[in-house]
Amino acid sequence: MYTKSQRVANIPPYLFSEINRKKQALIEQGVDVIDLGIGCPDLPTPPHIVNRLIEEMKDPNNHKYSGYSGCLEFRKAVAQFYKERFNVELDPETEVLTLIGSKEGIANFITASVDPGDVVLLPDPGYPTYQTATILADGTPYSMPLLRENQYFPDFANIPDPIKEKAKVMFLNYPGNPTAASADQSFFQKAVDFARQNQLTIAHDAAYQMVTYDGYKAPSILQADGANYVAIEFGSLSKTYAMTGWRIGYAVGNKEALKALSVVKSNVDTSQFLPIQKAAATALSADQACVSEYNEIYKQRRDGVLKALHELGIQADCPKGGFFIWASVPKGYSSSKFVSTVLEKAGVIVTPGTAFGDHGEGYFRLSLSVPTERLQEAIDRIKSNLALSV
Repeated sequence: MYTKSQRVANIPPYLFSEINRKKQALIEQGVDVIDLGIGCPDLPTPPHIVNRLIEEMKDPNNHKYSGYSGCLEFRKAVAQFYKERFNVELDPETEVLTLIGSKEGIANFITASVDPGDVVLLPDPGYPTYQTATILADGTPYSMPLLRENQYFPDFANIPDPIKEKAKVMFLNYPGNPTAASADQSFFQKAVDFARQNQLTIAHDAAYQMVTYDGYKAPSILQADGANYVAIEFGSLSKTYAMTGWRIGYAVGNKEALKALSVVKSNVDTSQFLPIQKAAATALSADQACVSEYNEIYKQRRDGVLKALHELGIQADCPKGGFFIWASVPKGYSSSKFVSTVLEKAGVIVTPGTAFGDHGEGYFRLSLSVPTERLQEAIDRIKSNLALSV
């Protein structure tokens, strides 16, 4: 008889799997559900990237195993991208590692870095995979509250000394999911200084680094002085180039951290399909006009949604990056109650803030990654079916 491990038993069902289950159940009942819960771009992958994939698939040599660290063309493209955008020098042989999407890299990095009992500092609210990967590695999660009054930055001074002594890794994520908060270089310098003082490694999740608005250019943590001693950064092509299903990303930064991650990966996978890596190299090295075009679409959606929410009396900050709106639930609602009400009365899925941690209570997350007309319809349904206006 099969018995699952205690590690798996300790992990709650993955939130978005549950959301998808409820969505399918409603669809089967004939409900026209509009899903604003999951951040999966609705825009197509740009044609020049798709064309490179098709071209490379015709070469039989590309149907063989990739090198464990990924193909050199892709790693060189990542290094060149960092040089041009951030003026950060990277050795593609030792400071760039190909990932099968950044989520995989994040989970395997915890396995590579954490021993039983080691503490992992996690943003709360934050991407759920940070916590589940820590539990699977027998690590100890420690939540760093991200509060609106502190611009959703962790307060390093409030972390107790016993926790700092046991901490091995700290996760950061800017532009943030779910808060959509953005950071500047001064914050990253403060984080790097804290990490060096306390001998821990920073893992910066930069999945939304290129999705920015209003002239804001998200920095890399590797621009901070001393970052190469304590930090790695996870990048993804999923959001920037609408390549979620392609499963391609990268980790860059500290050589020893990447070497440890590569040991885990070489024992559990054989990198990504070569044509995908080569198409991803084209994405990073070609003209970036498609990125600006897509960001402008998200910006227009952002502005329309914020206007509608404010008309309903719902407080939401204007994000400079990412494609989420992080909003306060109306007075009289908890996060779960508001989300349930919106689903039942309007047929619209939004995500409760508590899905991302205890400090997400009082908030909900709304994704801009749906067609503009469906996004507008969702807002209209909420306006029509919930008496929220003030």
